[in-house]
Amino acid sequence: MEPGIIHVYLMPGMAANPRIFEFIKLPKDQFEMHWLEWMLPDKNETLQSYAKRMINKIEHHNVVLLGVSFGGILVQEMSKHMQLRKLFVVSSVKSKHELPKRMKLMKFTKAYKILPTQLVGNIDLLAKYAFGETITKRIELYKKYLSVSDKHYLDWAIEHVIEWEQDAPNEDAIYIHGDKDIIFPNSCGGKCIVVKGGTHIMVITKFKWFNENLPKLILQDA
Repeated sequence: MEPGIIHVYLMPGMAANPRIFEFIKLPKDQFEMHWLEWMLPDKNETLQSYAKRMINKIEHHNVVLLGVSFGGILVQEMSKHMQLRKLFVVSSVKSKHELPKRMKLMKFTKAYKILPTQLVGNIDLLAKYAFGETITKRIELYKKYLSVSDKHYLDWAIEHVIEWEQDAPNEDAIYIHGDKDIIFPNSCGGKCIVVKGGTHIMVITKFKWFNENLPKLILQDA
């Protein structure tokens, strides 16, 4: 491997496979990208334990770590147990306080325990969970990018979004959020880079923004 190459590890959002990053292109003379994939959680596994297991998938030192949505929550947990060059959190939340009211209510009532995740064979339901949208003209896109439909995984993932306990933003993280994100509508405030017109799936729909800006953000203050 060419010396000086920066390794960038990318973690997709809940239920999504890493092909959501297929349009993200960084200069190959400076960066090498690595796609992380969801593993099935162990029974009663904590998010902290899962994060440590995911760290074992990272084969380089002082890497850049980027996570989307629930993957953004996961990489924040991973960052607590490893040394990073940069941490990017995209289309996610900076703390439990930014979770929308419906999720806070679910936490209070534990209603998430009765969500019909056994029906995730229905791609429309899976799209609602993962992307916050119903299927219209995007059905082929959803079939392509949403492939983690195991009920045990989804139950675990939904629980650990809603029950996430981080009380304050990670001061070392770079938070990037779209101003049209309806899954996490409260996350543009504070220390955050706001992408105009960006939705919850802006890593796909606004990939040109990431291709233009990620290299500069990674190298900034290096």
